[in-house]
Amino acid sequence: MDKKVVLIGASGFVGKAILQELLARGWQVKALVRDPQKILLKNPALTVEKVDVSDEKQLAAALRGYADVISAYNPGWKNPKIYEDTLTNYPKILAAAKVAHVKRLLIVGGAGSLFVASGLRVMDTGKVPEAILPGVRSLAEFYLGTLTREDGIDWVFFSPAGVLGNADGSPGVRTGKYRLGKDDLIVDAEGNSTISVEDYAKAMVDELESPAHHKERFTIGY
Repeated sequence: MDKKVVLIGASGFVGKAILQELLARGWQVKALVRDPQKILLKNPALTVEKVDVSDEKQLAAALRGYADVISAYNPGWKNPKIYEDTLTNYPKILAAAKVAHVKRLLIVGGAGSLFVASGLRVMDTGKVPEAILPGVRSLAEFYLGTLTREDGIDWVFFSPAGVLGNADGSPGVRTGKYRLGKDDLIVDAEGNSTISVEDYAKAMVDELESPAHHKERFTIGY
């Protein structure tokens, strides 16, 4: 295996954990970020490049020569335009990957489009906080309206559990013990749906190294 990969959004909450997991497993990583100064990690296997994902040509040039790309892109939960930016930029990421002849695009998905009951998705339960609902809905709409119809690239949309990390905003700990699923929210015996960022990152890199899903979504939870 040619262990080189592009990671979009490597400075974010999930992106940082995926970056550390990749480097720990011996991957050569090209990290694409809005602000390179946010990447404090120094590693000879890491290259950091400033790229604006809204610039499709610039992004395609950065992806060229790579078979595998992981996207942890997020416009920012406090961005008042998160809904519009997600629905504008994620199709550009998808298009740039195809132009660059990327073979596999692994996307950090959301839990909003998962089912909690027959015909009822997480985002429609009324339990998602209003503050994050625009970001939740936009990523779900990209998955349902665009990605599920995409046949020109081998994509994966990896949805986390309902709560990613701890309630206090910390990433949690790596346990290596979790369950994987398809389209239904994974909950524990008490009805909670959680996963640490570290376990999510582990499962994402497992999927990169040993592909088990193709042109489909899968999910994770304890």
